[in-house]
Amino acid sequence: MTDYDKLFIGGEWIDPAGSDVIEVHSPYSHQVVGRVPEGTDADVDRAVAAARSAFDSGPWPRMDPVERAEAVQKLADSYGTRLDDFAHIITAEMGSPMLFSQMAQAPMPQVMLQYFVDLARSYAFEERRDGVFGPMLVRREPVGVVGAIVPWNVPQFVSMSKIAPALVSGSTIVIKPAPETPLDMFLLAELVAEAGIPEGVFNVVPAGREVGEHLVTHPGVDKIAFTGSTAAGRRIASLCGEQLKRCSLELGGKSAAIVLDDADPATTVPGLEFSGLMNNGQACVAQTRILVPQSGYDTWVEAIAEMGRRQVTGDPTEMTTTLGPLVAERQRDRVEGYIDIGKSEGARIVAGGGRPDIDTGWFVEATVFADVDNSMRIAQEEIFGPVLCVIPYADEAEAIAIANDSEYGLAGSVWTADADHGLDVARQVRTGTFGINQYLMDFTSPFGGFKASGLGREFGPEGLSAYLEPKSIALPAN
Repeated sequence: MTDYDKLFIGGEWIDPAGSDVIEVHSPYSHQVVGRVPEGTDADVDRAVAAARSAFDSGPWPRMDPVERAEAVQKLADSYGTRLDDFAHIITAEMGSPMLFSQMAQAPMPQVMLQYFVDLARSYAFEERRDGVFGPMLVRREPVGVVGAIVPWNVPQFVSMSKIAPALVSGSTIVIKPAPETPLDMFLLAELVAEAGIPEGVFNVVPAGREVGEHLVTHPGVDKIAFTGSTAAGRRIASLCGEQLKRCSLELGGKSAAIVLDDADPATTVPGLEFSGLMNNGQACVAQTRILVPQSGYDTWVEAIAEMGRRQVTGDPTEMTTTLGPLVAERQRDRVEGYIDIGKSEGARIVAGGGRPDIDTGWFVEATVFADVDNSMRIAQEEIFGPVLCVIPYADEAEAIAIANDSEYGLAGSVWTADADHGLDVARQVRTGTFGINQYLMDFTSPFGGFKASGLGREFGPEGLSAYLEPKSIALPAN
């Protein structure tokens, strides 16, 4: 049990303005695993005021970037000593299998934080240019107060993609974790306090959607960084547009894995397993549309179905578990609703489709649909659960057309014995990230989506630029 009775605002643990409490329930046992105060509009006001003061008159944005990087380095170092704690908290909060928590949920945010610390040490925050009319100085200054709103599926990973660049840029931040997963953010707040980062630079207010909208529209916030559903992203973009407020949006996906006719099932299927079912299928980058050649369709369907059947479903704290529970009952209802839709649309279930024989937990079996047409809802809408659609194609041109026939454009992959040819395919798919015989995100390179998958990019120098405002200064000619 992890209980907090105070909020982290202005560098201190302070009493919340309200009395409501968020109870965090294990999606496996349904037992309460922790409690935190539920933030209110008044708490957001206090957090924004603290962040505003820290930015407008505090030392943080005025530090030399290298000095600021050294301060964040202390946070990165302490983070590395608590990886096991983060892994256990995240698995308890949202049901991620412990293997995935220890491989990705906990360590990758620390790697990301270290990347941005190293980048800040060498980044050109000021650059002299020879202008047409004389010398120019281009400065890249911190964007200001950042309001970050993050989801529950990979809470530290997504949060750090905003916290790390915001901090090294010299910005200050108010972060609103999802009500399902606030506990890991409170642990991070403890580490921030221990690292000695100035008061008001980092603030945490867990709350629901209404308080999140108050943060978005708060006049003291200069930029909103959001990860979540496309529907919520549209709402946030509209609100930010009214205020001409900067925003970056990392939204949904319905990505395609293109399997070419020369791909080897022995090496391809394990890759499709990771890209489609990682984190219990609760991943925006999940490649849940698997496009396979019509000529070998039955063989591929059976290989992918067998992959679904062999998933080890159960207690997410066990290292042998590959498929844990969904985050909440409502999420299970959503996924089961889509399984019913798929059956009604004429798709054929070849694996899963129901609930495993487990007494507790919000479980859905790994489900594989065959005979899926790309126009079906299960192929067009983000399900956010362990549901895969196997779609046949006649030739490579049709495969690329199917991959692009989506309102989303976040991730994707191609599987082939010819990597050079795979690169030719990659260049034709309109998506922000893509892999050849794999799928991964690299913190040195931009991550984000085309079309309805969002606006802006995270990671790499591009991710830092999202928290900087360019300023041009004309210098004297002599």
